[in-house]
Amino acid sequence: MYHRMSAKVEASGVAEHRQKLLAGLAGRVVEVGAGNGLNFSHYPDTVGEVIAVEPESYLRARAEVAARNAPVLVRVVDGDAEHLPLEDGSIDAAVTSLVLCSVADQAAALSEIWRVLRPGGELRFYEHVLASDARLARVQRLVNPIWTRFAGGCKLTRNTHAGIEAAGFIFDEYEQFLFQPCLAAKLAAPVDTSY
Repeated sequence: MYHRMSAKVEASGVAEHRQKLLAGLAGRVVEVGAGNGLNFSHYPDTVGEVIAVEPESYLRARAEVAARNAPVLVRVVDGDAEHLPLEDGSIDAAVTSLVLCSVADQAAALSEIWRVLRPGGELRFYEHVLASDARLARVQRLVNPIWTRFAGGCKLTRNTHAGIEAAGFIFDEYEQFLFQPCLAAKLAAPVDTSY
């Protein structure tokens, strides 16, 4: 479902968000939950290598195709966020893009990202979160059980910003905004991002 919907959502503004998210990155990057590789075309040429970790075989196969056309070296590997196949301190930056909502254990995933980042490395994220608006949050909680079942484990009710802070990350630049390019995105709004 995600692969089929992604082209429409990209054209409605997500591609610009991805461009902004990845601008200025350099060195060796891990992309956690790379999906079908939508970020790959947006990495700047200052990135030496992207290790794209994706557990789902259907999406991983599409990411491998996208990697062939990327402007930087992208290596797609099987793995999950809670067990990154990388050595301690071996990465300059980590990217999560619409993935921390669906990992089985968000705290474990963030701990793994912390483990593989070098001292002074950075986490860039683009994640939908539980709404601060009480009415929308109630709707998200109501539909979450059904949504999670049909959206690959995605949870509408996570407070990802708090999870990232609890993992020890410090925000230099951070923004939360509503982005609702389609009906499904209305439920998944708002979006938290860092640059």
